Amino acid sequence: MLLLIPLVAMQFTQEVNWTFSDFVFAGVLLFGTGTTYVLIARKWNNLAYKLAVAVGVVAGLLLVWANAAVGLVGSEDNPANLLYLGVPIVALVGAFVARFQPLGMSNAMFAASLTYVVVTAIALFVWTPAPGTAEPSAYFVNVLVANGMFAALWAVSGWLFRRASAASSHLGQRLA
Repeated sequence: MLLLIPLVAMQFTQEVNWTFSDFVFAGVLLFGTGTTYVLIARKWNNLAYKLAVAVGVVAGLLLVWANAAVGLVGSEDNPANLLYLGVPIVALVGAFVARFQPLGMSNAMFAASLTYVVVTAIALFVWTPAPGTAEPSAYFVNVLVANGMFAALWAVSGWLFRRASAASSHLGQRLA
């Protein structure tokens, strides 16, 4: 249903111009996101864990979508944007190393958030905006705010996993 939005918009405006490959990319991304959520969230019957998975998966979806659509630093053609692929890689590797246990997942999401901040700092200080595209100060503030919100999503996911870990440890203490 979400893919109908750009399809309908293309009928009424020239500003939305998706190709067949854009629809395939978006479909795979949305299907992959939903599948990832279901596969991971079903491991635990804990609301904090399920919310943490949802926030982490949405953070990954938004990161990939925004980076592919417009880029997170400059345009989508800016090579600095390739650095952001390291963030979901850190999150995924951390999740597998943690075996999807809440405390380890918390550490993985905090590591992804920190990676996001480091990548943004590198991108901002290594690649500068092209002259004439925007005022450097406005560009800098826009990039910081947008990337700060993305990093916060990963941190919120980490915090929710931490709460899920605390809840499961309290449950274990009650059962003992």
